[in-house]
Amino acid sequence: MALFSGKGDDGTTNAIDSPDRISKASPLPEALGTLDELNAFLGFVRVRAQGSGRIAQILRDTQEKLFIVQAQLAGSPMRLPERTVAGVEEIVNEVEEEIPPLKGFSIAGGTELSALLDVARTNARRVERRATAVQDAGIRDIPDETKAYLNRLSSLLFALARLANHEAGVAEENPRY
Repeated sequence: MALFSGKGDDGTTNAIDSPDRISKASPLPEALGTLDELNAFLGFVRVRAQGSGRIAQILRDTQEKLFIVQAQLAGSPMRLPERTVAGVEEIVNEVEEEIPPLKGFSIAGGTELSALLDVARTNARRVERRATAVQDAGIRDIPDETKAYLNRLSSLLFALARLANHEAGVAEENPRY
């Protein structure tokens, strides 16, 4: 398999389920690109999380699910497993039992891993916005499970950022405004 085809040299691409070429600047390639960015960044974060095997494994599982979402948006019939959202909620609830209660907004940082997870969280929110734009434009009907998963993903990454600080013994900072 070649690493390039040259077909997109004119600024167009295609989706799995359509022979028509579309602009790379349209909502669908934008959403697919942000999914790819998030997945690649999570790979980097996962490398940094090797000292916390649990976080690294959760990130690896998340990457698998993002490939399904990306395939789905590209036009594949693939779907997230039925209990995906419930599984994310269970992880977030378990993490919340281990860490101090949230007392308001917190300033990103503390540890490198926590800061990276906070960046991933903001990237996840962008993915959710771009996927919603695809649906709003009538390009794809995104299943409820996928929309809910993308919404929970930022909560998962926030919980993991807080867990990374907690495991390192670093207290969260709250803004003083």
